[in-house]
Amino acid sequence: MSAGMLKDEIEVPVKVQFAFEGGVVKVKGPQGEVTKRLSDPRIKIEKKGNKVLISSKTARAKEKALLGTFGAHIRNMFVGVTNGFEYKMKIVYAHFPIKTSIKGDVFLIENFLGEKAPRKAKILGATKVSIKGDQVVLTGADVENAGQTAANIERATKVRGFDLRIFQDGIYIIEKPGR
Repeated sequence: MSAGMLKDEIEVPVKVQFAFEGGVVKVKGPQGEVTKRLSDPRIKIEKKGNKVLISSKTARAKEKALLGTFGAHIRNMFVGVTNGFEYKMKIVYAHFPIKTSIKGDVFLIENFLGEKAPRKAKILGATKVSIKGDQVVLTGADVENAGQTAANIERATKVRGFDLRIFQDGIYIIEKPGR
């Protein structure tokens, strides 16, 4: 590596297809397909054999940060299409039993703190949500969609207008991927 050039090499896993066209990265594998726009005129992404090369002609701090970000995104895409990502959530209530259901791409939370109208959380992308008793499990190939869906569900059960020390009801993330 020369003093004025940055490089990052990422090995493409077996059973994974990688394509980069017009600033869009497409990764397809056994768990699904993930597409993400990664484009910057200072960063070059190309496939050579079974490796993805990310490079920059200059070695300034901004290019180094972008190179690391693009590399992390592509590595997450590879992990997602080979193993998938899984978030586990727990339904907790002390006052009113919470009833949860799924209708299309909306997660419904009924009877939260005795409210008549159900609270709703959007399910993003191809994230699969399953409810087993007091556990909610979210799985998907895209870490951003799965994580944002978990955050949407957790945020939908935010307690407002009550003492948070007493009303600790809600749906909380108890396990994240990689932790």
